[in-house]
Amino acid sequence: MRPPLLLCAVVCLCAAPGPVAGADRSCSDLRQFYTGKGFTLAGVPQTEISGEHLRMCPQGPTCCTSTMEESLAGLTAQETEGLIREAGRSLQAAFNALYRSFDTYFTELHGRSERSLQEVLSPLGPLYSQNTRLYGDLYADLRQYYRGSALNLDENLSDFWARLLERTFKTSTPTDVTLSEDYFECVAKQQETLRPFGDVPRDMKVKVIRAFVTARSFVQGLLVSADVVKKVSQVSLGPECSKALMKLVYCPHCRGLASVKPCSNYCSNVMKGCLANQADLDPEWQNLIDTMIQVASSFSTEPSLDVVLTSIPARIYEAVHYLQENMDTFTAKVYQTCGTPGEPGTGSPTLHEQKRKSSSLTALEYKPSPTAGLRLEMQVSDLSSKLREMRQYWVQLPVALCSKLAAGGNNQDKCWNGITKARYLPEVMGDGLANQINNPEVELDITKPDMTIRQQIMQLKIMSNKLKNALDGNDVDFQDASDDISGSGSGMCVGGQCPRSRPGLYAYPPDNNRVTGAATSQTDICSLLLMLPLTILLLQR
Repeated sequence: MRPPLLLCAVVCLCAAPGPVAGADRSCSDLRQFYTGKGFTLAGVPQTEISGEHLRMCPQGPTCCTSTMEESLAGLTAQETEGLIREAGRSLQAAFNALYRSFDTYFTELHGRSERSLQEVLSPLGPLYSQNTRLYGDLYADLRQYYRGSALNLDENLSDFWARLLERTFKTSTPTDVTLSEDYFECVAKQQETLRPFGDVPRDMKVKVIRAFVTARSFVQGLLVSADVVKKVSQVSLGPECSKALMKLVYCPHCRGLASVKPCSNYCSNVMKGCLANQADLDPEWQNLIDTMIQVASSFSTEPSLDVVLTSIPARIYEAVHYLQENMDTFTAKVYQTCGTPGEPGTGSPTLHEQKRKSSSLTALEYKPSPTAGLRLEMQVSDLSSKLREMRQYWVQLPVALCSKLAAGGNNQDKCWNGITKARYLPEVMGDGLANQINNPEVELDITKPDMTIRQQIMQLKIMSNKLKNALDGNDVDFQDASDDISGSGSGMCVGGQCPRSRPGLYAYPPDNNRVTGAATSQTDICSLLLMLPLTILLLQR
């Protein structure tokens, strides 16, 4: 009878849950912690219970029920999402501050240039006093373009010079001569070949367009960056991340190790897994930031932004001055091409005569104030330094979150490693979705990237290309291709094959894992034995 008795004893020992160390340990600390999180005490044990029911925390003596485990998992996901949104709001605020700073500087520069029109152009006499709207419209167009209006600066500037030529030519024509619209149209057509204003229109057009295109694209870059941060920071964490966060943050409380903080490398793997899609923003994010820094630096490159804007009135005067000096030659050539508009009468003094009475001012005499140049240098320096601080935001976000949760560097042997209070052994994963294929903490399908984040990556690419074109003075509107984004990218696997192997978490896994594995194997054998008779019957038929 001994063998059967021995066998029964072994079976009983295997079937029994086994001794639970400290089964009578009080759960009062956890109960207080749990209610402090806003949950009720209904169903919360008074003393530790066996933990076979746990699905996220390691199975062993615990103060947490399955319901508590689920509740705390949802809570830690919400709390982590709150931290991500908080970090995102801080970054958005930084971008908005940069936008306000540059926008204030640029609009003040624009306004100061417009206010100097009267001082610079008043020597032109009626050509200025009777055409103030013409100059005002130029500044209004520039302002609207900077604010995002769909204006063609090249066409607007060409139209300004054509209208100014018409007014100038009309002023130089005797008052008893009436010029038709067709005649003025003929005069305007001579602008390209005769260049009545010299090189000023062409030179000023290139510089003004480049200044306004870069300024507008720069503020758009700041706004797009802030919008990307806002949208990405609102992306919800997945269920696998919630489980990993529960194990990281609140499972120590269930095990009576509330004072033990997670190991830093353990926290890094959890956060890198949870924020894998966000980290895929990094290459295009850094590309955009670097391009914005390049654009900001271009503001102080000769001719600098402040010189281009504040010299507009002087350049206009220089152009009219050039025409005054060469009016006789220009008029003669116009008459040859368009015909003589009529016999000279006894009209008002010509602009050529008025010029002799006025003082001379050329663009070469324009001197920007040293204070304005210093302010621009400070503006560019401030923009560049603050943008550099934002370059690695997405790959530094896991580090920032773990700095609030994990143990310090001196406690890596006495920290929570997901099972107990000991060193965390697995290596830290890289950044991005593709690098999480072997993440021991968060199981992800790297073939299914988050489409909201993929769309934002496309927005970053579009904005970077726009800024690069702006550096050459080209205003290019790229079509938003976000709808055409496939699930490719860093989430692709070689040959469509994605290995699913995952490294062991710990050098010595807990014994209950072995028991579970053995039970599973036994169940599989029993299932095969049950299927055998059915298979034999089918073969006999």
